[in-house]
Amino acid sequence: MISCVFFYDDAGSKLFEEITHLPEYYLTCTEIPLIKKAADDLRSKLRNVDIIEFGSGDSTKISILLDAVEEKYRNTVCYIPFDICVAAVKKSSKILINKYPGIKIHGLVADFISQLDVIPKDSKKIICFLGSTIGNLSIEKAKDFLINLSNIMNKDDLLILGFDMVKNKDILEKAYNDSKKITEKFNKNILNVVNSHIESDFDPDRFEHVAFFNDELSRIEMHLKATDDLSIMYSGSKYHISIKKGETIHTENSYKFTKDDIYNLATAANFHIQKFYTDENKWFSLVLLEKK
Repeated sequence: MISCVFFYDDAGSKLFEEITHLPEYYLTCTEIPLIKKAADDLRSKLRNVDIIEFGSGDSTKISILLDAVEEKYRNTVCYIPFDICVAAVKKSSKILINKYPGIKIHGLVADFISQLDVIPKDSKKIICFLGSTIGNLSIEKAKDFLINLSNIMNKDDLLILGFDMVKNKDILEKAYNDSKKITEKFNKNILNVVNSHIESDFDPDRFEHVAFFNDELSRIEMHLKATDDLSIMYSGSKYHISIKKGETIHTENSYKFTKDDIYNLATAANFHIQKFYTDENKWFSLVLLEKK
């Protein structure tokens, strides 16, 4: 399976931003009202604090939180966009430094799954992990990630974490098989990223986008299915990768959660759930966690 970080080169980040505005992709329009509720509840805490966002790029969501910072306290707040894609960090920084004069901005370009040590240690923090990116990790890896994150947080630091919930299979599968085929382009683009890293000759046009809900494992799976027998060369090697017609490359998982799953993860990572926000359909949950 290819690591999901390879989805987010410049082209992949732009495609994902397009995905978030698709009518089938219910997550963004469902999550935004929940962020507004959380921002209202956090208004009194938005001072003398670092606001760290994992997976920056589209500044729409974080702007809701920054809107809640009172103007007189802006110079006490530092916004830290944290992303593996330098273009995403630059984009969000440029937009927000103009939109919120007075707020300090310090971008971090790294993999937030494995490089949490670059986060400022001593400051008071509100960490935002919005959307459903936590679902790209297996339950065990999500637990390990949250434990590692908890270990670098101080007592009373806060984490705002998004979870896509278990729901009707048709709704889930439509979200990953949109009519404009933007998700298909996003999925195939990972092969372009692999080509650039290992000097391979994957041809995205010789693969078919496949996305389905795996009931047993409670996850959406994305695959790329070969439409022909393929021989892939890489790194100038005399060796090659053989892929038979119909074989698939497993590119992404997106786990869906129950409320019990969320409570179990929080408990394992030494977090206290301060508030649980969800929509009337219970399609998405935003959880405010406090480090014990």
